[in-house]
Amino acid sequence: MPHETPMDRQAADRIAAAAQRDPDSPTAESGFDDRAQAAADRNDPEAYDPDEDGW
Repeated sequence: MPHETPMDRQAADRIAAAAQRDPDSPTAESGFDDRAQAAADRNDPEAYDPDEDGW
């Protein structure tokens, strides 16, 4: 059974940096970098504001 690791800020930052380096990459074009940032925000109780994105 696979082990899930929650998205953290460092991983989301790496994904965003890769998307910025290559804006034509599948990661950048799919919007995965934005979804990764949102997931990292949700997983960081100090940074997450549930009223901000409708959760």
